Amino acid sequence: MKQEVRVSVRNLVEFILRNGDIDQKMGVLRDVDAMQAGSHAHRKLQKQGGSNYKAEVSLKRKVDVDASLCIQVEGRADGLIINPQDSTDVMIDEIKGTYTKLGTIEEPDVLHLAQADCYACIYARQNDLDKIRIRITYIHLETEEIKTFELERTGEELEKWFADLVQQYAKWAKWQIEWQELRNETIAQTTFPYNYRVSQKRMMNGVFRSIEERKNIFIQAPTGTGKTLGTLFPSIKAMGSGKCGRIFYLTAKTITRTVAEETASLLHDKGLRMKFITLTAKEKICPWDECHCQPDLCERAKGHFDRVNEAVFDMIQHEDKIDRECILKYAAQYRVCPFEFQLDIALWCDVIICDYNYVFDPVVYLKRFFADPMANMVFLVDEAHNLVDRAREMYSASLSRKDFDNVYRMLRTNYKKIAGKVRKCSRFFKDFEETDRVNGTNYAVVHEIGNFILSLMRMVSDMEDFLREDMENKLRETVMELYFNARRFVNTYDLLDEKYVIYTEGAGGETMIKMFCVDPSGNLSERIGMSRSCVFFSATLLPVQYYKDLLSKNPENDYEMYVDSPFLAENRLVFTVSDVSSRYASRGQEQYERIADYILKIIRGKNGNYLVFCPSYAFMEAVFEAFADREMKKAGNGLKVFRQESNMNEDERQAFLSNFKESPHETTLGFCVLGGIFSEGIDLKADRLIGAIIVGTGLPGIGSERELLKAYFDEKRGQGFDYAYLFPGMNKVLQAGGRVIRSEEDRGIIALLDQRFNYSSYQRMFPREWIPFERLNGDSVGEKVEKFWTEQINNL
Repeated sequence: MKQEVRVSVRNLVEFILRNGDIDQKMGVLRDVDAMQAGSHAHRKLQKQGGSNYKAEVSLKRKVDVDASLCIQVEGRADGLIINPQDSTDVMIDEIKGTYTKLGTIEEPDVLHLAQADCYACIYARQNDLDKIRIRITYIHLETEEIKTFELERTGEELEKWFADLVQQYAKWAKWQIEWQELRNETIAQTTFPYNYRVSQKRMMNGVFRSIEERKNIFIQAPTGTGKTLGTLFPSIKAMGSGKCGRIFYLTAKTITRTVAEETASLLHDKGLRMKFITLTAKEKICPWDECHCQPDLCERAKGHFDRVNEAVFDMIQHEDKIDRECILKYAAQYRVCPFEFQLDIALWCDVIICDYNYVFDPVVYLKRFFADPMANMVFLVDEAHNLVDRAREMYSASLSRKDFDNVYRMLRTNYKKIAGKVRKCSRFFKDFEETDRVNGTNYAVVHEIGNFILSLMRMVSDMEDFLREDMENKLRETVMELYFNARRFVNTYDLLDEKYVIYTEGAGGETMIKMFCVDPSGNLSERIGMSRSCVFFSATLLPVQYYKDLLSKNPENDYEMYVDSPFLAENRLVFTVSDVSSRYASRGQEQYERIADYILKIIRGKNGNYLVFCPSYAFMEAVFEAFADREMKKAGNGLKVFRQESNMNEDERQAFLSNFKESPHETTLGFCVLGGIFSEGIDLKADRLIGAIIVGTGLPGIGSERELLKAYFDEKRGQGFDYAYLFPGMNKVLQAGGRVIRSEEDRGIIALLDQRFNYSSYQRMFPREWIPFERLNGDSVGEKVEKFWTEQINNL
């Protein structure tokens, strides 16, 4: 049976015809036509085309390579112009937006020409045309000035060129077909590697059903329920049965990427043949101390595109589990940039494990995967509670006066023209600084920045040309940083709607302006809409409606699921107290000493490993000092105490966690910051952790953005405090509490030390597995803890 492979015009052209160097200096605006501003320019030109201009014309053509393979090349031409007096007089229009001065563009880019030639060939063949014209239209995104290049092609020359292009792609298509047949065969044979838990089986059925029905689903599943395997396994089964295409496993932290990699290895060892790749950030995978993506500074950048396809084909033929070390090995062998190399490899992989930004960030998302509306992708969003703040960050943009002033000082002597453009932008910050502040605060809402945007666009346009010149590296890097930040700001302006707030704060050189995306659901929906199904899952997706509101444009159409904990309730002791407060007004030595008393009474119940989570570093230090001064002598021998330090590197983090050993004969107590690196994502199973003592409700500190969120959601939903403070704060509490019970063998205590945990508004956010819980005080806590551990011993 003849197999068919589909490829977009853009991907085909860029993959086969690219050549030469990676050159950041010459390509600072690569892919600008995909930017939001470019899209607006496209639509405007298309509307101006007149009645004979047909926009976004879908074209496709099937090419029989041999008896076993057919390749379908497809895409949408920006414009098709047919002479009403002569239907054989046809022109294909390819539109590209740019900030580059049009006078410097002397000829069209070869890849732009190739895209137009593909569409021209397809249309000419379908309509029996002996000749056809193509036009490359460049539009300057600031001035809207236009420059065109027109060429005429014969049907014969296009056919010959197109046949050669498709033939070059044929070896890749044949490999893809053979690989997918092997992959699907092993998927069908692969069984779940463990005995099913009832809750895990229910979760997998929910994921499979969501993919099958093209729905999104939000899954709240307690720590230890096997979420990684429980979402990945049914997605793989859906792929094997043809219900979906590529799977993106999206994470926010390194530790969750590691768990996904371990799951991939587990399935591979069971006989599954799939290609898994983990994408690594440029700074972490670049073999040099600094990333200089220019051929005169990096030997890997020089000639990269001449060598990379050979390297990709070698790797996909010989490797299934593709991680950082594997990528570095092949990149060194073929002398290619490992960062760009891994992105090309990903096109041929089945599962891509990567950070959220590779799918959702409007600047760095992998555009090559989103050109095909029929890609049928599945997004598995791990620790989805993190996506709210990450998405706000991705879709917001800010600029600071000091960055403009710094660049101006570097340019004003020798580069007066570009320095003037920078200076003009800097002067707007004086107006921002004088905007009336909100109720005596240091921030102000700004309602109009249109003139500032126009000045930024002019500066960006001049910088585009300036950065093509030779200059000292330090100057280039400083100017380029401002250039990219300004360009992002301009692009974000095109996203502005009622879900944004523009604000300014600071004074003098510290004045900044920010477009703050308070509700990212609309922006996220653009990318989520390109998937077949998006699975949001976390141990702390409560309340689920909050996350559905902020992560989904149409939450009423999405599924939701609460996966019950498979672990026995009697294995944990959860309690609140009424005589501790972490409120600012209550803080003082008396409170710190009372908390220290609670800690001592809890750890006296059983030797073992405990973590104390505090609202801040300052609070942690105060409690630590109170504990050290008053209680360490009473604790007896064998007590080890450690503190989280700020800005700990990976080695320091691992050293901290290594203190919490299995089968301890003494007590180890770790003081940490709630919401920090040790309250989420760490995996201290069994008796490596038997208690989490959580001080405070985790509410974020009062600040400009939190207050803007509060005001926005007060107006929109009447829940400003909940959306800005309560829900994000309690998520930190739930994450910290989830460190304790992670398997059937785990036993432990979750102590909630703040009187607010007795309020109904906080208790309604407790997960099901925390109920019932105890209400204790300083007199009863010691006895209750001792009784709990005695019962655990008796139940063994």
